[in-house]
Amino acid sequence: MSLQKLDATLVTEVAALEREGRAKAPERVVSGYVPGRDGRGPRYRLAGTPGEFLRMNSNSYLSLSNHPDLIRAADEATHRYGTGPGAVRFIDGTSASHVALEQRVAAFVGRPAARIFNSAYTSILGLGITLSGPDTFWIGDELNHNCIIRAMRIANVPKEQRAIYRHNDLGDLARQLEAVSPGTGRVVVIFDGIYSMRGDNAPVADIVSLAARHESRFRDGVVTVMDDSHGVGAYGPTGRGTEEHTGTRADILVGTFGKAFGVNGGFIAGSPTLVEAVRQKADTYIYTNPLSAADCAAAVAAIDIADGAEGRERLANLKARTGQFRDGLAARGFESIPGPHPVVPLLLRDTERVRTTVRRLFEHEVLAVGLTFPVVPHGDETIRFQVNAAHTAADIDQVLAALEA
Repeated sequence: MSLQKLDATLVTEVAALEREGRAKAPERVVSGYVPGRDGRGPRYRLAGTPGEFLRMNSNSYLSLSNHPDLIRAADEATHRYGTGPGAVRFIDGTSASHVALEQRVAAFVGRPAARIFNSAYTSILGLGITLSGPDTFWIGDELNHNCIIRAMRIANVPKEQRAIYRHNDLGDLARQLEAVSPGTGRVVVIFDGIYSMRGDNAPVADIVSLAARHESRFRDGVVTVMDDSHGVGAYGPTGRGTEEHTGTRADILVGTFGKAFGVNGGFIAGSPTLVEAVRQKADTYIYTNPLSAADCAAAVAAIDIADGAEGRERLANLKARTGQFRDGLAARGFESIPGPHPVVPLLLRDTERVRTTVRRLFEHEVLAVGLTFPVVPHGDETIRFQVNAAHTAADIDQVLAALEA
């Protein structure tokens, strides 16, 4: 049986995505890495394209992916354990590297226990499966990441057992909490720490305070869950993320090693009881191979760097370059969303202007991502820039000059 009929239908479906503006552009292929030198940060070569490009679209906030300590740790772990685990965790696929990373990240985020996954996306999906039950009610921010939305669907949460509050609107969250039926056994309030399209953060202290007011109404209370994938490692005075920035912890923290730490994988951190429930119930943990030992060892090395003097230096430069970029945009009359996070949105509010600007940035060897409808609402068309710790003052000047041109 051929795919001829199916292919014809898929062509139609992809064409519909293109008409709606939702189709992804062809993927550029990174073909080389050029270390920083002479006052400029790293550059990247692209297959089939001349030049060396400055990345302003990378989640690698601490610029650790090419750090020799991470490469060395990954190499040593590979020689010790091999390139892959050979099995899922509960069928002898757990190595000492997995356990070491779980202990290290738990300590870094101030929790007694953690469980690692092969991505933050699968972490959230697994947590949704673990926490959902016939009397669980979910409340989420309207701008939550796609993984949280998918978690509700995979966990089969019915419409009548979930609600959405307006972005960072505490009054609306309060109304949603008050509307939950007293017969509900468990309420989960779930939100991003950093909203990746905007660079703003959740008001964690206020959310936790609101949840506490309703704690006594439900058998299992009101549980707060924060996905701080863009915060942990890159935000707060010592890189502990949005919790450190706001001075308050959520009950359950989800994060990633694939952004500030520059490696791969995700984690859930909380109580030992919660982590054991995740191990027993989360399909996205149980039925898939874990991270390689190399990923785990490199992630431990990254956390060690982030937790020391070098990490503080990188955070300091990240903060300085972010400030330089934000100040430069303001001085040139550009509109952004204020805040200290290295996700810096440039609001152009016009689809064609976004596309033209991204194209011209590329001509100036600057990589950035344009966000247009339906990724963002009409009128909020944006270019998202992401500052990294390896960027230099000259790099930021190059981007600002390209925008000015």
